Amino acid sequence: CLSAGRVDCKMAAMWTCTQPKTAKTRCIRPSRKGRNHTNGTTRARRIDGKRYRWNVQAQRGNQPTTTEEEGLQGEEAAVFDLRQQKTSSWIAFGAILTTSLSAMYVGWLDPHHGYGGKFVHAIEQGWAGGNSEATVVWLLAIFAMVHSGMAAGRKTAEEWVGPRAYRVAFAVASLPLAVAAVVYFIDHRYDGISLWNVRGLPGVHEMVWIMSFVSFLFLYPSTFNILEVAAVDKPKVHLWETGIIRITRHPQMVGQLIWCIAHTIWIGNSFMVVTSAALMAHHLFGCWHGDKRLEERYGSAFTAVKERTSTVPFAAIISGKQKLPDDYYREFLGGPYFAVLAFTLGAYWAHPLMQAASYKLGW
Repeated sequence: CLSAGRVDCKMAAMWTCTQPKTAKTRCIRPSRKGRNHTNGTTRARRIDGKRYRWNVQAQRGNQPTTTEEEGLQGEEAAVFDLRQQKTSSWIAFGAILTTSLSAMYVGWLDPHHGYGGKFVHAIEQGWAGGNSEATVVWLLAIFAMVHSGMAAGRKTAEEWVGPRAYRVAFAVASLPLAVAAVVYFIDHRYDGISLWNVRGLPGVHEMVWIMSFVSFLFLYPSTFNILEVAAVDKPKVHLWETGIIRITRHPQMVGQLIWCIAHTIWIGNSFMVVTSAALMAHHLFGCWHGDKRLEERYGSAFTAVKERTSTVPFAAIISGKQKLPDDYYREFLGGPYFAVLAFTLGAYWAHPLMQAASYKLGW
């Protein structure tokens, strides 16, 4: 692709190259393996740990221009190109999701044959002595030990059984425990000692709604590759560096904190305070544990990302360690962010259905 002094690509319609030839000359071919995005005039792609942008007009006869964002060590988050999606992959995802939810209902949620109610009852009456606050702590602690424990053993286990098989085992172990904790929380959220009641004050509902909405925008962008979650694509441990990661390196923890504050204000009892404390204890541990695992896997690349990001939202930006690109807002225009937005609105509107289903289980 490189010729003397200048760049000459044989497949000019598919390749875009910088001219003249320099040490940073690159021939860029959009492919399924690349992470490309376009806004009609410019495109960007991460190559050799750096983020390159070039003018689409270069493909129409103009002099190509390339700039770079030095030192990008991680991946661009929330990149979604519809042209690279396979219909068969999404059909498989739908089939896996349907099968998994059906199996969980039969084996875990069904009031007559499922083991979920028996499990919760055993924890409540056996370990918690009938106290709902102690029960929710036990449920969250068990989930935390399984979830974080399996995350810690992921690297070794994947060498034995493979990434897809381990992802399935991880989901089979974690998802029912998470559902048990959520259902128990919904059923018992007004237990305990009432500490305050501000639900009737003007503006409180709107404030809590906005905080909850924002919390989900932080909570779920940590899961950008939904096909990997379902093991349709090969699961990987990603080192994200753009989008919401520029604001905080641990968006899930920040989202959980905002959610806990909002719901504690709204519910205002000891059960909610205890639940929030247990949730935040797990997420704060997850900050340390997640950084540790990424450092072990990525080494100096993670160290570089860590130095220019922060756990506290906006801290790295305010201190000058994080330099936002001029078109930073475009990093939030990826498909996954819109999916999170739709899910957040759907979860709010589905609150009555979730509550009715939980009450019917009677855990």
